[in-house]
Amino acid sequence: MRAAQVVTIALCCALAGAGEARGGDGRVVVALGDSLTAGFGVPEEASYPSRLQARLNREGYAYTVVNAGVSGDTTAGGVRRIRWLLRHEPKIVILELGANDGLRGLPLDEIYSNLEKIIVTCQEEGIRVLLAGMKVPPNYGEHYSRGFEDVFDRLARRYALPFIPFFLEGVAAKKGFTQGDGIHPEPEGYAVVTETVWRHLKPLLEK
Repeated sequence: MRAAQVVTIALCCALAGAGEARGGDGRVVVALGDSLTAGFGVPEEASYPSRLQARLNREGYAYTVVNAGVSGDTTAGGVRRIRWLLRHEPKIVILELGANDGLRGLPLDEIYSNLEKIIVTCQEEGIRVLLAGMKVPPNYGEHYSRGFEDVFDRLARRYALPFIPFFLEGVAAKKGFTQGDGIHPEPEGYAVVTETVWRHLKPLLEK
């Protein structure tokens, strides 16, 4: 089966399932991202969107979280997907993309432009965007690494976005919190990620 077909099937299943769970009047949070959002290597219930849904339920917030994470996705993939995902009519989009771009050393202006397109598309529809910042190893030199981090900071300032400076804060490269690749979180790591996201998301929620 081709990768494109796998992505399409996964998205269709996510869209269908979320539509059933949402009901008529529920509010929606779309978690748009790559494997870090999809929950690569862990059970579905251990992913951060699933944990976030459980937290919302416990706290009495009537929101449905749509896990729109696709392993291997890039910012360009996010641009291609965002219009389709907005059919959910989300109140909030958690934007976690860019890590795969950075690991491939893609041009920084291209990463910025793609993320900007997603942000503007959401804001034009009155949707709040919670931007998740990322970091990359110094494989392509310190100049690239610093410039990569700055992409997220500049976008957050320009568009007045609520901003998570580093999505994997307290998790990245931490023994017991990441899988063997040193990148993807273990369930314990996703518990930390969920708390990080929650701190920044909670002020945006309505009861």
